[in-house]
Amino acid sequence: QVQLVESGGDLVQPGGSLRLSCAASGSIFSISTMGWYRRAPGKQRELVGTITREGTTNYADSVKGRVTISRDNAKNTVYLQMDTLKPEDSAVYLCNALLQTTIIDPARFYWGQGTQVTVSS
Repeated sequence: QVQLVESGGDLVQPGGSLRLSCAASGSIFSISTMGWYRRAPGKQRELVGTITREGTTNYADSVKGRVTISRDNAKNTVYLQMDTLKPEDSAVYLCNALLQTTIIDPARFYWGQGTQVTVSS
């Protein structure tokens, strides 16, 4: 079994910063792309950004310049640093990972349960 567990969600004031983590554990052979998504109440899930195993990042226009995604391949962990937070950033933040559990299995996406970020004064 594979588990992705997010952490770091919190209540933060507008203009503040927050760092989220997502650790993958279990039967993992390799992880390629990892990503962060968010889901606000009444809205569809949207992409925040992704990072390849080599460290190439891609960000949604709505967060570009305010967030940084990084990863530690040795720890199977991806991070989301968010700065200059706005109330509209409030959402459940979820991570996913495209990974193989064995050398012969095809890669597929796994998802975490999410962590709540609330930006409010």
